[in-house]
Formats: sequence, C-alpha cells, structure tokens
Amino acid sequence: AEFDMPFSFDTESDNQSMKSSKESVAYSSEGGRWVRLNVGGQIFQTTRQTLARESNSFLSRLCMEDSELSSEKDESGAYLIDRDAQYFAPILNYLRHGKLVVNDSLSLEGVLEESDFYNLPALSNMCADKILERDAQKKATTETKHVYRVLQCHEEELTTVVSAVSDGWKFEQLIPVGTSFNYSTEVPPEYLCIVSRECPDVVNGNATESHDRAKLLQQKARHN
Repeated sequence: AEFDMPFSFDTESDNQSMKSSKESVAYSSEGGRWVRLNVGGQIFQTTRQTLARESNSFLSRLCMEDSELSSEKDESGAYLIDRDAQYFAPILNYLRHGKLVVNDSLSLEGVLEESDFYNLPALSNMCADKILERDAQKKATTETKHVYRVLQCHEEELTTVVSAVSDGWKFEQLIPVGTSFNYSTEVPPEYLCIVSRECPDVVNGNATESHDRAKLLQQKARHN
C-alpha cells in the first residue's frame, strides 16, 4: 500500500528556526540584560538589574526603556556619560554589592560628589561618614601638645637668654644647677631655663622626646 505524506520536514532548517526563536524569546524576556556605558571615554559593562538597584538613581532611569532622560549612545551602542571614569568604578561596585570601596588614589570627596550626581543617597551617607571618621582620626594624631626646651646658662647670661626667647616660645621655669651647699665663688652658678611652645603632636617624634627629656632634667636638678 502507498501512503501520501502531507508534510515534509527540513531538519536543519527547523533547528535553526527553533534556535533563533529561543534567542529572540530570551532577549525579549530579559529586555536586553547587559548594558554598556561609556563614561568619560572608558567602557563599562554591567546588567540592567545592577543599575536598577536604586530605582530613583540616574543610572536606573537611564536604562529604562521609557526613560525621560535624553541619552545619547556612541557607535557601539554604549550610553554616553560625561563624568570621570576613575570615580565611576566605586559607584558601580556599590551598586553590585552595596559596599563602599575606594582606592588610595581616589578621594572620598570625589566619590561623594559623583554619588550625589548619580542620586545615590545611601552611598553619599557612607562617604560622609567615612570623611568624618578620617578627619577625626587625623585630628587625633595631630593634637596640639606642649613642647619643652631646656637651656643651660650661667647667672650672667640669664637676662640675655630670657629676652631672646621668641617664635612662640614662652618662659616656664628657672632651676638652679647644683646644691645650695656649694659656696665656691670660683665657679659661677648655673641655671636650667625651661621654655615651652604649643605645636602639633608628632607620634614617636621629637615632641614627645623633648617633653620627656625636660621632665628628667627637672627631676635631676631638684635632687642635686
């Protein structure tokens, strides 16, 4: 018996058609998941989901299909953004994992300015907190201290030494060197003239050492 075959199959053509259909469905369902950004001449690639993490941000609105922003694209289809590319990396990393990561070559003030531009208030608050913390630490390490200087001189030099104290130095104390039982007139009496000045504290520096040396000299003079 003979049977008529109402349909004919082209296997290779059908496979190509099915593959093309699947790719089309995947692309339309994701709405073009990957996005290219040309920031100050440097290309960044990320996803729409990342850019839309904060819905009111500039970047979220930029990649929306019905966006009211008048955005231009370069010849490769990347959105053109006229901002500093170096400071865009912390912006994009924040949108990816919610943390503030700044290289030593970048300033927190610069990241804060870019964060304000892209309308990312949570990141702006992180930057502001870091700036306050940094300034507080800087202030703590440069806190004003008193530096002491000890000048040793003879009795006839006292007037000259005291009058020569200047440049922020002020007279603190005059301590005689030797004991009160030394009645020799051959050796003129000597004194320690202690002066001080306010200056930024230097951690493990000369300021602390000078202060400690002055204390030791004072104690030694009193015990003579």
